[in-house]
Amino acid sequence: MARTGRPPKIQAEDSEHLVAIVESDRTATLDEIRQEFKRRTGIDVHEQTIVKTLGRLGIRRVPSDEAVVVERAEPGPPRYGYTDAHRRHAPEQTYPSCLTDAEWARVCDLFENPGGRGLPPRISRRLLVDACCYVVRTGCAWRMLPAHFPRWQNVYRTFRRWGEQGKFEQMHDRLRGQWRERVARNDEPTAAVLDSQSTRSSPQGGTSGFDAGKKVKGRKRHLIVDALGLLLAVSVTAASVQDRDGAHPVVASAMTKYPTIQTLFVDTAYAGQCAQTISQCHGIRAQVVRHPANRNVGRWIDDRQPDLFTVQADAKGFVVLAKRWVVERTHAWNERARRLIMYHDRLTQVSEAWVWLTEARLLLRRLTT
Repeated sequence: MARTGRPPKIQAEDSEHLVAIVESDRTATLDEIRQEFKRRTGIDVHEQTIVKTLGRLGIRRVPSDEAVVVERAEPGPPRYGYTDAHRRHAPEQTYPSCLTDAEWARVCDLFENPGGRGLPPRISRRLLVDACCYVVRTGCAWRMLPAHFPRWQNVYRTFRRWGEQGKFEQMHDRLRGQWRERVARNDEPTAAVLDSQSTRSSPQGGTSGFDAGKKVKGRKRHLIVDALGLLLAVSVTAASVQDRDGAHPVVASAMTKYPTIQTLFVDTAYAGQCAQTISQCHGIRAQVVRHPANRNVGRWIDDRQPDLFTVQADAKGFVVLAKRWVVERTHAWNERARRLIMYHDRLTQVSEAWVWLTEARLLLRRLTT
């Protein structure tokens, strides 16, 4: 007589979803696999049921030490980042940070209003934009603007007005769309990456705090970028604000502008309840990208085939994390602007405007090179 009993909750056709979830994220925790499996199939099972099912399929979890392979690479020749393109200085540029004629032609309509009411401006709008670019690139104080530019009071008031009007954000969004079109990408992104960076603040005053993890007293930039590393949303808070608390405002801002986002890649600081809340509130998948040497999680290995996902480290043991390196590179881009190395402004809105201007200036250089 055939043995009868309660049928398994995970049937053969559902096992395919389970394998696909594990293959998409080899460092996923059992709770994350259970949540994603429930979202795809509507079946809520115990974690041990998932372990047994994966075991029958030949998939097991191993410690991270068995998954990381360190290979000593031969040191190559020294590589320097600056080239002739970085040293470009057109005849119409008073300083290298100023806009060229081709760059100004792409954004002039955002700052000039020839058909507006009132008297024509007595100060060139282009000269004011060049002054703002000079400040953010060199990090100089407003009162120390070179005599070539207008009075610093006029430049500062204009910068504050443009920042409140969202001019720099509009300029960046336009250039971001043009660059994505050039590289054959859709204008609306479907994947994004979230990360934060703590930076010191000056004695100027304003919102500030202490990041106990990074040992930094100042503020924290929360960035969401697309798969190309282009900025989608930014939020500046005190450094004492935890990543899981500062994530929700910037995610809400990004989803308002780009509702097509389906997947958000985050690091372990957003794992757990924060990632689940983001997924539930915004209807997107928050995927946690973990380091392969994370001892708390390990990696899932398929015994039926060779491990194709073994991480190869470089000579110093550095491992590039999938998707995470994109936003880390964007942080590095921002630090080229010396105004963003330390916060000198009292208002966080001003700090956010500097980020938008920095990213827009970078795109202008790309599009005209």
